[in-house]
Amino acid sequence: MAEAPSEPIAFPFPDPPSVRDVPPQLAEIRDGESVVEVKFPDGITGWMVTKHADVRKVLVDSRFSSKVMASAAAAMSETETGKLMNESLVGMDAPEHTRLRKLVTKAFTARNVEQLRPRIAEMVAELLDEMETLPRPVDLVKAFSVPLPVRVICELLGVPAADQDTFHAWSNALLGDWSQVVEKEMATVSLVQYFGELIARKRENPGDDLITALIKVSEEDPTLTDREITALSIGILSAGHETTANQLSMFLVHLLNDQEQLKELRANPDALPRAIDELLRFVPLTTTGGIIPRLTTAEVELSGGKVLPAGAVVLPAVATANRDPEVFEDGDRLDLKREQNPHLSFGAGIHYCLGAQLARIELQEAFRAILDRMPEVRLAVPESELQLKTASIIRGLESLPITW
Repeated sequence: MAEAPSEPIAFPFPDPPSVRDVPPQLAEIRDGESVVEVKFPDGITGWMVTKHADVRKVLVDSRFSSKVMASAAAAMSETETGKLMNESLVGMDAPEHTRLRKLVTKAFTARNVEQLRPRIAEMVAELLDEMETLPRPVDLVKAFSVPLPVRVICELLGVPAADQDTFHAWSNALLGDWSQVVEKEMATVSLVQYFGELIARKRENPGDDLITALIKVSEEDPTLTDREITALSIGILSAGHETTANQLSMFLVHLLNDQEQLKELRANPDALPRAIDELLRFVPLTTTGGIIPRLTTAEVELSGGKVLPAGAVVLPAVATANRDPEVFEDGDRLDLKREQNPHLSFGAGIHYCLGAQLARIELQEAFRAILDRMPEVRLAVPESELQLKTASIIRGLESLPITW
């Protein structure tokens, strides 16, 4: 007698017991069936994949479409938020994605981004100087983790310093509590209007920034519209600062929990690049452990002979792929000396994170300075009192009180 099909698992999963933990359900799935049916809050069902090979396949195989998912989201709503998702790089497939990404890739080459390192180090020093004047304990999230990537991205885009706090508020609303639909729409409308006005000003008074560079491209290639420049800018702003801001705080919590490795890293700061990549692998970026879902455009077979039909929603669980024991030896342990590290934290394929190297440099320079200038840095409250942001897509802390 055939077994009755199991019920879909409710998703997202409950928060883990500690801010450093991943939901235990993720590991159970990875070590069990590895591809399971899940049910989202809106009643839609889809498939979660957890193995490294399967997650990578979802990210690189053109049969898993980002555009179809974005189009479906936009079709469900005539809001500016839905339209913008459909027009963003993360919501496109080739060839549209290829055309737009090619226009901005030059600004994010390893060589160009490396040239930003001295300026990023200056921003880090300025923020730490300001922190040292504040009464302790200091909230690292408010005083450092948020302002640093905001300043970096805004300077890269050409956004005036006076507008940076407002920008963070808009971006936070865009990527924050997913139930706040009205707030997200208001933030999106504000961002679209702001960038439209900024593009007009930059056209009259060019600067040495990415928006000016894109305007110059549009003058030579009329297929690049102001609306596309706006969508690209908002995508870079949102993806470029909210993720790094949360990683800065979460990484420090993990390092403070492992004093032996922290001591070794402090004694050998040249090992920071490898250590940062290991933290990128080990510390989940999202609260759910997954990233933007895809939709299958054809039947696809995954590991274990699991066949997904066309039209299936697929959620790639990067958090468990990055700890897959078939790829990472002792993957559930943070090992700052790990040499082989093919993690998928920046994605893969055509949607590989445009700002991956920029994020690495920000994280490297931030921790280089923190470890040097704050040798006795420590939590000012018990770790059990730290709280994750409520209903946020990106996994981050509400605050991180520290002293030194």
